[in-house]
Amino acid sequence: MKANTAIAISAGAPEWVEKRRYEYTNEEKKKSNLDNVARDILYKTLDKKMFSKIKTCATAKEIWEKLIQICEGNDETKENKLTVAQQKYESMKMRDGETMAEFDERFSAVVIELTSFGKEYSNRELALKVMRALPREWDVKTMAMRESKDLNKLELHDLFANLKAYDFELETRSEAGPSTSQPTKALGATISEQSSPSNLPNKSAMMQCPSSSRSLGNS
Repeated sequence: MKANTAIAISAGAPEWVEKRRYEYTNEEKKKSNLDNVARDILYKTLDKKMFSKIKTCATAKEIWEKLIQICEGNDETKENKLTVAQQKYESMKMRDGETMAEFDERFSAVVIELTSFGKEYSNRELALKVMRALPREWDVKTMAMRESKDLNKLELHDLFANLKAYDFELETRSEAGPSTSQPTKALGATISEQSSPSNLPNKSAMMQCPSSSRSLGNS
């Protein structure tokens, strides 16, 4: 039954007819005003193409139901979308060159999509899925987390925060590089100096030595 309607007798049979504005009760006026506010909010969020599809709807409830049907489709469409989302979830792997932040964004988007279709996973299931999706070089870290963390209580955002912190630490160490002690640097400088061209014997001088000896012998 629509809001603000009343029973009227027409041709001997009762039927619902819409009240005129001046016939509204205070409660009906309040509901009508709220409906107008809700419709106005919905109208402001729609583009021209979407608005053309719902402009014939009389109430905010009708607009909302129409939008759900347009965006989510019927039950068969929802089932197909759920199947595709589950396939993406099951095949999820961290890509080569992908940062942990990028993987977090991609993984979380799939989880949100599944949740919108009514498919939810426990904290433990999500944590194990993330750990299995990481490359082998993360095995030591993930094994340590399995032993030290209660995966049933580990939220997805906390898991990724931990992984990002570890990833940042590895990058920092990699950029710093191995340290070189002062004695090692001094030894390297000495070797470099001794092997420089300026410190090598002069070839022309070496070639002149025999002639100088012969000159001394002749004298």
